[in-house]
Amino acid sequence: MSAAPGGFWHILSPKRITALRRLKTHGSGGGKTLTFAIVGAIFWLAAYGIIYRILRYFQSVEDIGDLLAAKLLGLILLTFLGVLLLSNVITALSTYFLSRDLELLMAAPSEWEQLYLTKLTETTIHSSWMVALICVPILVAYARVYGGGVALLLVSLASLIPFFLIVSVVGSVVTLILVRAFPARRAKDIFGVITVAAAGGVVLLIRLLRPESLAKPEGFRNLGEFMAVLRGPTSPWLPSEWTTSAIVGVLRGQFDPFSLVLLWSTALALVVLGAALHRQFFASAFTRSQEGAQKHTAGRRFGSSVRYLFRRLGSSRAELMLKDIRVFFRDTTQWSQLILLSVLVVVYIYNIRALPLYSEGVSFYFAHLVSYVNVGLAGFVLSAIAARFVLPGVSLEGPTLWLLRSSPLRARDLLWSKYWVGTAPLLVMAVALTVGTNLLLKVGPAMMGLSVVTIAAISFALAAMALAFGTVFPQFETENMAQIPTSLGGLLFMMSAVALVTAVLVLESWPVFTIFRHQLRGASLSPDAVLVSLAGGLGALLICVLATVVPLKIALRRIEAFEA
Repeated sequence: MSAAPGGFWHILSPKRITALRRLKTHGSGGGKTLTFAIVGAIFWLAAYGIIYRILRYFQSVEDIGDLLAAKLLGLILLTFLGVLLLSNVITALSTYFLSRDLELLMAAPSEWEQLYLTKLTETTIHSSWMVALICVPILVAYARVYGGGVALLLVSLASLIPFFLIVSVVGSVVTLILVRAFPARRAKDIFGVITVAAAGGVVLLIRLLRPESLAKPEGFRNLGEFMAVLRGPTSPWLPSEWTTSAIVGVLRGQFDPFSLVLLWSTALALVVLGAALHRQFFASAFTRSQEGAQKHTAGRRFGSSVRYLFRRLGSSRAELMLKDIRVFFRDTTQWSQLILLSVLVVVYIYNIRALPLYSEGVSFYFAHLVSYVNVGLAGFVLSAIAARFVLPGVSLEGPTLWLLRSSPLRARDLLWSKYWVGTAPLLVMAVALTVGTNLLLKVGPAMMGLSVVTIAAISFALAAMALAFGTVFPQFETENMAQIPTSLGGLLFMMSAVALVTAVLVLESWPVFTIFRHQLRGASLSPDAVLVSLAGGLGALLICVLATVVPLKIALRRIEAFEA
């Protein structure tokens, strides 16, 4: 039975057909399919292995182990909630107001509720599919350690679907209010305000959670108070807590359907409320979205300064880098996210400072171990930044890429301009974050030097990998830059970045622990220990060099293969 003209499935059919053809196109290329399968398997296995080991350790801790496992799941879903909210706000701006098919749909004889449900579905899928994939290995690890079987699968699906839907509706309503007050093509200019508000909310939320209190149980009056904090809900009014309650209930064999009822009733109520708001305000908001964007001009002094700074790179590369910098700062959806990023970095450093380091019962070894783990955490943060800012570089050229390729400009100049514009800020942030946290941890000079060299090498490699995946999997016809990091290329890059950081940490474990033993015991290093340490350090450095050189060569060949 075919869908009725103007109905939900009929309006959604162009998107479905396009998605299926893209999957067939990627599937027809054996190399891309094999790469996706290998990288995806490595990522899932790594995520599963890490969560599984943590849960096994929690399970071995009597009395509070199961409570810690539940608290971990709650914090993971709470993190996903924050990421999804910001992602849905940005994505809804494109799907509801800047999509290329809107003018045709608005003129078509379709009901308003069908259009609303279609765009809500698009927003939910674009914003949530990557988070849904990440949830798979996490839930499999919980099922392997605590059981649950088919019941866990069914409850997880029944709870995550309304969880994603709630966040999507909230993000869509926020975007509607935003465009109602400001034209959509100028709404990007006030995303800085939204980002600041989101950053303030993140800081407030983390402070209300007081994560450092769990690291200092001596701050509680008795064991009962500490256990009450672990048993109590982290955020009882948020859907992430309801989802956690439903899943944990299955794992404990004490499932309570009230959590699912709460999730679905809230989701359906919000969908109805969102539909009512869109019926009332969408038409006028869409009309305002057709107003022209505000024009910006860059000052001559700024251009002259950039040209002087990059003069040794050649005039072509300097002009290309100047163009990319101007485009970055003209698009508020890009530079405004730096505010949120800065606040998250401050919160990250504050939490490092809040750790009970060098207090009673805490050794010098623990502080250096935190410094070592911090390199990996900083690498994961840099991966997310590179996916957001470096990976879309080639795709954002869009229709102008043919002009660049048909000009006398060399493909190598275009590649290196994209690479250095992304690498320079990434490197500065990586070194600043590593040095700042190491100063708080009061580590020795050997650990400080090893951390800085490692994070610098990782930064060069991550920028090269992001540029390569963005070139091999370009999204020239994307309607929203926020959709590029969540595309197939973005997913493959994140998986590869996690694998790279993990491999570097594993190889450097020998040099790090050799430094620990040497400083703790004050003994001289044996020749075998020196050789093993050098081999591990050189192996990690070699991986970073290969992860920099090989992707850049692949990206160069891909750019040269673009039709001029």
